[in-house]
Amino acid sequence: MPDWFQATRPIKVEGGLRARTQRGSIGSTWWSRRFIDILERVCDKGRLSRGRAYARQGQVLSIDLSPGEVRAAVQGSRREPYAIVIRIEAYDERRWAVIEESIAEQAVHRAKLLAGEMPAEIEELFAALGIDLFPRDLDMDCSCPDWGFPCKHLSAVLYLLAESFDDDPFLVLAWRGRTREQLLGSLAEDVPGLEVRDVPFADRLADFYAPGATAHRPERRPAAAAPDLLLRVFPPPADLARTLTPAYQRLAGS
Repeated sequence: MPDWFQATRPIKVEGGLRARTQRGSIGSTWWSRRFIDILERVCDKGRLSRGRAYARQGQVLSIDLSPGEVRAAVQGSRREPYAIVIRIEAYDERRWAVIEESIAEQAVHRAKLLAGEMPAEIEELFAALGIDLFPRDLDMDCSCPDWGFPCKHLSAVLYLLAESFDDDPFLVLAWRGRTREQLLGSLAEDVPGLEVRDVPFADRLADFYAPGATAHRPERRPAAAAPDLLLRVFPPPADLARTLTPAYQRLAGS
């Protein structure tokens, strides 16, 4: 094998962050596929393909997501890992107050979110407010010398981000500036007796990027809803409460 080819091969990483999907498309839910569709529409297909290979080989060393920014480290062919920064607009408190008010007005959306689900219609809700849920443009930087954009290092991080969105759709909102606890806490304020447990954001993010990959990645499961959540969000008329309450409770437990 020529010396120049050897020099461009990435340094093998032990315990890197490895994509769960080793073949075919990455992303299994509508929200992660929506994110990837945007990437594949605006990014070079060849570099995205090499980025998928990096993600599957475990070349990404770390990913840290915070409001408006993702920072990551990727091991390439040089000894020093490359530094990655991906930025989007994080919405301020005033804008999130409008978003939360709009969600609260849609009882079905609110109920699904409180149950740990991401309603497909939420993207339309954002659009109706004149704002984007998913970024149209990404402000991205990598410390590598590659001339293409995005480079394979950036692409690898983007694909792993998509998989993390599979595991927790609330990361999409957290990137926009609202953690799961903040959003659900606001939506639950007028639901009597319903509390949202406050789990530190950094602790939840660490679960998705367990070193070594696939076998160690926790299985994605819907968040457990309170048994009478539907009854609280959609209270039946007073004269029908006695008749309908058992049906509501059976539906919530199904």
